[in-house]
Amino acid sequence: MTRYQQLADILSQRIKAGLYAAGERLPSVRLLSDEHGVSISTVQQAYRQLEECLLIEARAKSGYFVRCSSNLPSLPATCTHAQRPVEISQWENTLAFLQKSDQEDVIHLGVGSPDLSGPGLKILSRLLSRVSLHQSEEVLEYDNIYGSPVLREQIARLMLDSGNHQSAENIIITSGCHGALAIALGAVCQPGDIVAVDSPSFHGAMQTLKGMGMKVIEIPTDPVVGISLEALEMALDQWPIKAVQLTPTCNNPLGYNMPDERKKALLTLAQRYDIAIIEDDVYGALAYQYPRPPTIASFDDDGRVLLCSSFSKTVAPGLRIGWISPGRYLDKALHMKYISAGRVASLPQLAMAEFIKQGHYMQHLRRMRRQYQRNRDIMTGWVMKYFPPNTCLSRPQGSFMLWVELPHGFDSLRLNRCLLPLGVQVAAGFISSASGKYRNCLRLSYSKPMTAEIERAVQKVGKTIYELLEEDGLSIGTEKPNQPEAGLV
Repeated sequence: MTRYQQLADILSQRIKAGLYAAGERLPSVRLLSDEHGVSISTVQQAYRQLEECLLIEARAKSGYFVRCSSNLPSLPATCTHAQRPVEISQWENTLAFLQKSDQEDVIHLGVGSPDLSGPGLKILSRLLSRVSLHQSEEVLEYDNIYGSPVLREQIARLMLDSGNHQSAENIIITSGCHGALAIALGAVCQPGDIVAVDSPSFHGAMQTLKGMGMKVIEIPTDPVVGISLEALEMALDQWPIKAVQLTPTCNNPLGYNMPDERKKALLTLAQRYDIAIIEDDVYGALAYQYPRPPTIASFDDDGRVLLCSSFSKTVAPGLRIGWISPGRYLDKALHMKYISAGRVASLPQLAMAEFIKQGHYMQHLRRMRRQYQRNRDIMTGWVMKYFPPNTCLSRPQGSFMLWVELPHGFDSLRLNRCLLPLGVQVAAGFISSASGKYRNCLRLSYSKPMTAEIERAVQKVGKTIYELLEEDGLSIGTEKPNQPEAGLV
């Protein structure tokens, strides 16, 4: 056990013993450093671990405080998978989810879209109009094959926050992070190759792998520390894996931040077996802690990590601006972009470059991080209030996704069929698997303002879950669902 883990364990025991009361301010970083004879960075790491366990919370310019919600639900189980390559299924179910995700008379609790109502988006809209008016010829011309030079320069500066020191020449603009992932896979793999993935995983990555004719090995993933390195090593010993694709920071759908030590260990493993790492960092800038966690790519010294990201989750998906920093695979990645997407529209690139340059992007990020962290606590509270007592929940450390595990035997596809007539949709868990696992799980998004309408929708989900569990004779615990408060019906 490391020194920061030992300190975190001591503080955790004190909190659970009631020595630090709910809402009480914890000792300062410097005070704990002096008290325990450890470095300031060790104390900071210990506090971050306690944040990840939802025992404490950081408040801007005030320090760390014991969280008020102590009766947290259990974490989702780490699923055990057969360690063998599988063909990817679930396209029909994924398509059905996507087709209903823009239905106007439905509250979409499962869609991975950011809040678009903030003041930063109004500024961006004005910049789009201004660029279109004053640079009309430039926005109508073919874009540079690498993407806008001014935008790549701004992205290179943003990447410093995640520990990445890249020049603009090593960055390629793509059509969203989805496009970046497709380019990365095409740069390192061929049809028929095997790719290891974290599981549960992003359904878009699953279907991209399927469309490119690849097979996957789903690696069990812990909801706190991430992909099992032991299981991955066993798979690497048994199968000719070409790459591992994962989201180690603000994971979708589990929300964890993989500890730095494990990121380094994964990189060492990749070097030993000479495989590529395709790192999806699309949610990384939305980490609740500051500074944000470093990427795996920031530790890479031989160019085997292909880092993919976009502004789709931090700003707006309609911009369709992503990027890839492909390391040693730069030429292959550029060729993949050319034969697949070609160029990316110039107007949003130029407007986004100005948005960053003028300081609006970082201001917008700070606002969104605070909002999403508050929303996480509210959504967690609603699920604990309206769902069965034996519900298990993830503890997101960033982004706006909550992973919900219900008793084995529960069917989230059936749940959605029952919810749609009620005007609600969730993301069924099995689309996050190559082979349809996690049927008893679902994903909830909490990006939008947490209004009474959203609470009513969560209550409908909980009520329907109770009804389906009772119909199927599955355990619901000893308590009944909470009744709506005044004003919620």
